[in-house]
Amino acid sequence: MLNIKVICVGKSKEKYWDAAYAEYLKRLKGYCSPEVIEVKEAKLPANASPADEKKVIETEGREILGRIGSGDCVIALDIQGKELSSEEIARKISEISFDYSRISFIIGGSLGLSDEVKKRADFRMSFGKITLPHQLARVVLLEQIYRAFKINAGEAYHK
Repeated sequence: MLNIKVICVGKSKEKYWDAAYAEYLKRLKGYCSPEVIEVKEAKLPANASPADEKKVIETEGREILGRIGSGDCVIALDIQGKELSSEEIARKISEISFDYSRISFIIGGSLGLSDEVKKRADFRMSFGKITLPHQLARVVLLEQIYRAFKINAGEAYHK
C-alpha cells in the first residue's frame, strides 16, 4: 500500500480545519497509508528584513527536509510549479507508485519554500496563481489526493 505523507509548516488552530483533515484522512485509509506531519513555524520578527525572511525560510526548510525519507518521492506545492487537473494528479500518483512506496507532499510556510526543499522535490505542483491560507491548501491537497485514488480505482466520486 502506498504511503502518503503531507509535511506542512504550522499547526492547525481551528476545529473546522481539523474536522476537514480528519474526514479526508479517514477516507484515504481505504486506499493508502496517510500521514500529516506538522513542522514548527519559524518566528518572523516584526518589521522583518529580507535577511530575516530568508532565515525563516531556511529554518523551516531544514525542518521539512528532516521529515523526508531518503527514498521518498517529493511533490512540493509551489506557486511556480506545474498546474495539474485532477485526472493528471491521479496519473502522476499512479505513475509514482510504480517506483516509490512513499510520496511526501510539501506545503511550505507563509514565505514559501527554501531553495533546498525545491531542489529536493521530484516534482513541483501548483494549485494556480492564487494564494491560499495554509490550512485551506492542506484541505484542498488532501481532497485532491483522495479524488486521485477514486479516479484510479474507477469509482464514482469524480465528475
